[in-house]
Amino acid sequence: MSGILNSSIGRKFAMALSALFLMFFLLQHFAINILSVFSPDAFNEASHFMGTFWAVQYVLQPVLIFGVIFHFVMGFVLEIKNNKARQVSYAKNNGSANSTWMSRNMIWSGLVILAFIVLHFIDFWIPELTVKYIDGDMTGLLANGGYRYYEELTHKFVNPLRVGAYVVAFVLLALHLLHGFNSAFQSVGANNKYTEGLKGFSKIYAIGVPLGFIFIALFHHFNH
Repeated sequence: MSGILNSSIGRKFAMALSALFLMFFLLQHFAINILSVFSPDAFNEASHFMGTFWAVQYVLQPVLIFGVIFHFVMGFVLEIKNNKARQVSYAKNNGSANSTWMSRNMIWSGLVILAFIVLHFIDFWIPELTVKYIDGDMTGLLANGGYRYYEELTHKFVNPLRVGAYVVAFVLLALHLLHGFNSAFQSVGANNKYTEGLKGFSKIYAIGVPLGFIFIALFHHFNH
């Protein structure tokens, strides 16, 4: 593994795989959260299942955390090495003419997204762990007998500053994905007859999923 990560191609390939994994998780996360708009009961049921099923809690969740950490650490490593390479190329060429603004600023959008993930963990993940493993409540129930997940979600979107932070983060996520999705497919060698189709799908995903999360935040903010 260390040998693969020591090569430029190996690092890009590993970065691409972690990106594709996180994109899959993001889509799954969106699929559950959008239920909160159309059916609070379905959202509660799905959230309770994801929060109590052993495979999700003790297998997928640790893998996800590792994937997030690995992706950001590898992103910083690639950015440092790319900056060293740019210092030479910029002396000969106009760097902005040979790359997009997003490709040159992936590290900054990534840092904002990382800060958002920390906020998201503080808002949802840490309280969830506290309720289940410190308070010892695995039922997910409120005093009235209903599940707590929908109420907790909507409560977080009352504060307009938090909603604004979510909106900004997801706009930057869309820009990050627009560049990152294509880079990931290129790094894993998906340049073939399906390239144009993949590009079209990546644009739909990169814009649609973040826009969907923005819609969820705004919907609950204005309908609480």
